[in-house]
Amino acid sequence: MARALQGVLHRNAAASKFTLTQHAPAPALREQLEYHWIVRWGLPGATVHEQRVLPNLSTHVVFGTEAAGVWGPARSVFSITLRGSGMALGARVRPGCCAALLGKPATAFAGHSVPLVDALGPSARPATTAANGSVPDAELVGLVDDVLAAGARPLSAAERNARDAVRLLAHDPSITRVGRLAAGTGMTVRTLQRLFAAHVGTSPKWAVRIHRLHDAAARLASDFVPSQAGLAAELGYSDQAHFVRDFTTVVGTPPASYARQQKVTEQVRN
Repeated sequence: MARALQGVLHRNAAASKFTLTQHAPAPALREQLEYHWIVRWGLPGATVHEQRVLPNLSTHVVFGTEAAGVWGPARSVFSITLRGSGMALGARVRPGCCAALLGKPATAFAGHSVPLVDALGPSARPATTAANGSVPDAELVGLVDDVLAAGARPLSAAERNARDAVRLLAHDPSITRVGRLAAGTGMTVRTLQRLFAAHVGTSPKWAVRIHRLHDAAARLASDFVPSQAGLAAELGYSDQAHFVRDFTTVVGTPPASYARQQKVTEQVRN
């Protein structure tokens, strides 16, 4: 079963602030596009909600908010402040497939965003206008698919290898080392590193690391939270201190504190 790299931090608090739905892309785009996500929120009065999201390996083409643009793979937590009412739609590009969909590799967008018109040209404007209106979800997804399909091409062999390597990592939580990922793909570590640099926009070491942190955040927010030592061992860390340091560096909160925050929020909701 695939690990869910949704990455929404503090999910218990988030559940009362916005809705998040997924929508399949057009059949012609499923080789390059994983899914569309749509977020809608309606906060009363002066209520403000800051939402933080763990980084992932995908490029996201986002319509509908001040964060609209093409966002490449990030190396830090993404934060956005929600107020009033609004929506955003993001097309989640499969890792390794960015150039086949947008004409540029993920490295062109890694760590920052590019305005939609700069990345997609004038054809992005109808979907942008619709995202800022009250168009039904299915119609909006169709408009975005039309924009992306215009520039899409089949994957090259190397792009397909990159996509499949990330897919293997996503489906196998036992892969906690780059060497194990390389063995699973039948490549040398060096070949895998070159492949990720060219087509994913991150190193395979970062890819393994961020998957482990997504797994950790999900476990810490679950009903049965393991010990930190047990979770560190399960995720393949050499020791508990390494895990605590890694989680705190990326998430900004030590794992024990993060777990306590989830429990307090759940008690308030109930």
